[in-house]
Amino acid sequence: MQVRGAPAIAIVGSLSLAVELTSSPPQQTADLLAFVRESLALLVGARPTAVNMKKAADELSAFLACLAPQPCPSPVVVSVIRWAESLLEKDVKDNRMIGDLGAQHILQTAGAPGGVVIMTHCNTGSLATAGYGTALGVVRSLQAMGRLSHVFCTETRPYNQGSRLTAYELVYEKIPATLITDSMAAVTMRERQVTAVVVGADRVVANGDTANKVGTYQLAVLAKHHGIPFCVAAPSTSCDLSLPTGGSIVIEERPGQELTDINGVRVAAPGGCIGVWNPAFDVTPHELITAIITERGVFRPEELKDGLSRGL
Repeated sequence: MQVRGAPAIAIVGSLSLAVELTSSPPQQTADLLAFVRESLALLVGARPTAVNMKKAADELSAFLACLAPQPCPSPVVVSVIRWAESLLEKDVKDNRMIGDLGAQHILQTAGAPGGVVIMTHCNTGSLATAGYGTALGVVRSLQAMGRLSHVFCTETRPYNQGSRLTAYELVYEKIPATLITDSMAAVTMRERQVTAVVVGADRVVANGDTANKVGTYQLAVLAKHHGIPFCVAAPSTSCDLSLPTGGSIVIEERPGQELTDINGVRVAAPGGCIGVWNPAFDVTPHELITAIITERGVFRPEELKDGLSRGL
């Protein structure tokens, strides 16, 4: 959790490989290729739910296959480093497009002549990406258009990415915002006229089912009850069309101490007396999702596979 956020995991993972190659590059092409493949396998296995790292690894492996015939490893090293660095620029560009497309979609569908009120979950801003953000990118674009009234961000228990990171980003950007506990979402939707819920994603599969920080699913259920659009903002690199449904997504589980301890102090029942289940993510069924916002367009869940495939 030193690095979190699906886009950031792929970028930092790829750049870490570039750093290794810069400091001590293998002297033989065969050794270089073996080192890169072993490193990529380790990086992918470290965070299996977020698909971005796996996609980056597959793309780099295909890129390396084209470079493999070169007898000298030095040009290969330079090419791999440049490839990793290019991910930064592309991610920021994609995020800005997601922000603008998402903002336009919400304004077109909300029917709110004034400012809109957004609820978001976890952290999806500059601290989870190369810059700008996905769901928070939508918030930033609305703010830049002068059409954002307020943002409600959940604390996002148990790791508190909302209170520690999203609240910080909103204050830093001077965006009007209020922090709420996860259990306040329903009453906030009802009493504070929430226009739309916008969240990020760690993996979106072919039918639109979406894995995101645990607590996302319940927000989707609440939004459905209150008649509020529920939008997922994610780059196409977070979309995994190889999986038909969310039932195939591997869900990471976190240490139980995140629930039972605060700053190293036990606040729950003593160990052995209470069990702990701490999944890091949950899967929101596609039928609860109003729109999936990508840099390639805004799609209904049933449109996602065809919409993205046309641009692949």
